[in-house]
Amino acid sequence: MNVAALIASFRQAQLPVIHVQHMSDEAQSPLRPGQSGNDFKPEALPLPGEKIFQKRVNSAFIGTELEQFLRDSNIDSLLLCGLTTDHCVSTTTRMAGNLGFKVIVVSDATATFNRTGMDGRAWSAEDIHQSALASLNGEFAQVVTLQESLTLF
Repeated sequence: MNVAALIASFRQAQLPVIHVQHMSDEAQSPLRPGQSGNDFKPEALPLPGEKIFQKRVNSAFIGTELEQFLRDSNIDSLLLCGLTTDHCVSTTTRMAGNLGFKVIVVSDATATFNRTGMDGRAWSAEDIHQSALASLNGEFAQVVTLQESLTLF
């Protein structure tokens, strides 16, 4: 999986790896604590010493100390991966860009799910994914592939 390769590359380069975990308050959410969807995926398990921020909304900056941690650590560039492209990745990317961080989104280390529009139209995960990336690229972030990202550090 590309997320695992990206994390391994950061660790090998001794760059900080920061994890964000969604802790939903919604009773039916698979992201609620105690549900399997809340667990870190095996390929993205934090190692001791890696910072973890727990959030309750789509943005990793709302209700967390992420921005302060980044500023205190003199981190001004972020490379984002994870789920979902059109929700948490997009919202966090937009906020990070608006806060003045340089943001890179790894297109093939992010993903989303099929969606249904308000008119009942079915949208494929790939269409939603590509649309979300297109909205971010050049405006809030630079969107690159995993291979391209590995040349940036």
